[in-house]
Amino acid sequence: MFYIVGTPIGNLKDLSLRQAETIAISDYLLCEDTRTVNNLILTIKNKFKLDINKNQKIESFYKEKEYEKSFKIIKLLEQNKAVSLVSESGMPGISDPGYFLLQNIIKNNIPYSVIPGPTALITGLINSGIKFNNFLFIGFLPKKEKEIIKLINNLNKANKIFPKTAFIFYESMFRVIDTLKIFNKYVPNANICICREMTKKFEELIRGKPRELINRKYKGEITVVLSI
Repeated sequence: MFYIVGTPIGNLKDLSLRQAETIAISDYLLCEDTRTVNNLILTIKNKFKLDINKNQKIESFYKEKEYEKSFKIIKLLEQNKAVSLVSESGMPGISDPGYFLLQNIIKNNIPYSVIPGPTALITGLINSGIKFNNFLFIGFLPKKEKEIIKLINNLNKANKIFPKTAFIFYESMFRVIDTLKIFNKYVPNANICICREMTKKFEELIRGKPRELINRKYKGEITVVLSI
């Protein structure tokens, strides 16, 4: 059986019993970062007092290796192994590897189950306080300025068709200032909420127009909610 397991986006207290049980019984855990999974396993032992499958193996699974490893995983599933996919945080498959593997699992008629959990995009949207009728998740913004400008033009068009649309995207703390400068130039009256380190000790929500947000420093995981 294949499991797609959502995990906390920051605060390990958000781990559910169903998530914990699924991870505990798995023969294989697929993850981007083995350190994150080890912290999860420690939480499962301490919080839920569950025994971990003694034969469990942890396998690194990231975008560059997804194609190569997917065929091995299909064979394991055909041998009735329990395989769980977890991401660094949140729901696997959302701006994370897993799509190619899932398509092959479906193609091979292998049963699978999604174990739901939190995701930064929805948590950020609600945190923002921005009024919306619709929302659109963009994923990670492109890195080149001309591509961001093209995206902004398309968002303006989308907002005319679907008024009061909130746009959500992930951004690196190293690029967020440059992104805000582009927004300040092309959509200066946009309302923005930068959600930083959500659910963690230093969670912070910063709201304002692009010009009001440029002269700050941002650290950690960042989700941006935008209304134009």
